[in-house]
Amino acid sequence: MITVTQTITTAEPLKTLSGEGVSIWLDDLSRKRITSGNLAELIKTRHVVGVTTNPSIFQAAIGSGEGYEEQLADLAARRVTVDEAVRMMTTADVRAAADILRPVYDETGGRDGRVSIEVDPRLAHDTKATVAEAKQLAWLVDRPNVMIKIPATKAGLPAITEVIGLGISVNVTLIFSLERYREVMDAYLAGLEKARAKGLDLATIHSVASFFVSRVDSEIDKRLTKLGTDEALALKGKAALANARLAYEAYEQVFDGERWNALDGARANKQRPLWASTGVKDPSYKDTLYVDELVAPGTVNTMPEGTLNATADHGEIRGDTVSGGYAQARADLDAVEKQGISYDEVVGQLETEGVAKFAVAWDELLDAVTVSLNSKGVDGE
Repeated sequence: MITVTQTITTAEPLKTLSGEGVSIWLDDLSRKRITSGNLAELIKTRHVVGVTTNPSIFQAAIGSGEGYEEQLADLAARRVTVDEAVRMMTTADVRAAADILRPVYDETGGRDGRVSIEVDPRLAHDTKATVAEAKQLAWLVDRPNVMIKIPATKAGLPAITEVIGLGISVNVTLIFSLERYREVMDAYLAGLEKARAKGLDLATIHSVASFFVSRVDSEIDKRLTKLGTDEALALKGKAALANARLAYEAYEQVFDGERWNALDGARANKQRPLWASTGVKDPSYKDTLYVDELVAPGTVNTMPEGTLNATADHGEIRGDTVSGGYAQARADLDAVEKQGISYDEVVGQLETEGVAKFAVAWDELLDAVTVSLNSKGVDGE
């Protein structure tokens, strides 16, 4: 819920977090957040330097219809399809947010000031369609600080390479496993190599890899609770942080290798790890757990507003809480495996569920917009 009348003061924990090299992005967007001045206020007082969206976020924002009435009426008058209506509304929001964040983009040389928009989640297993959709979205938004979100499915990997190779910046989403994360980094490097072969300026291409956090704990904790032993219960709340920390280790390894060094010499940008799904699902855990414990230079943490405000109020930022914790992280994941919980099974399930949830949200958004168009006397189909 946006509280635009609330006075927000600069939050020291967020300033400290930013000072540790963590870019703070907001995991939410709506027309009201843009027009009320709330997004601009968060940039000014909450150290927000980017915005991420996903189908669930747009479903919540546009599904209510609030703030979209005039555009919906115009779209209905034009008798557009429901798919076109949704894309016109979502890209309008992303374009407006990109304009608000443009000063940040300019000040950081394109590193931050980014707004992400996702390809149609129904295309997650279609490489060719994903590439076509990414090109179309980049054209529709038409802002240098947009990032196109592509899911890290098997079909998404070659799409990432192709889109990066075209010089389009990409936010790779729905990463749960360490193996898939390495494949994502490989796809990014391959894309940079393609872009370099075409003579494109690699300095203009940016990417983040969205590694999901809280959902890992939710699934593994559920299985540990079902086991019910003291040994199993003692492992609750450890898997997600361990997984993310080992992802950062992989990032350090890949972007300190020979393949990267050749691209670095061509002014390429590292693909930064982005901690996604950082809102705590278990109320028994501290609500800033996935912020306080995932501080590392060169990362992004995209937070729902509740987590952003909680961090501002009582976050405990105590320096790098990732580097050097790799041995313990491996031990924690090994301990979970010894309980009979398969890491590969869990992360595979989470990817499948993640794609499905976004597809459901997108269908619900299409249904809501269809109703809105029809209420104005025009058939949205």
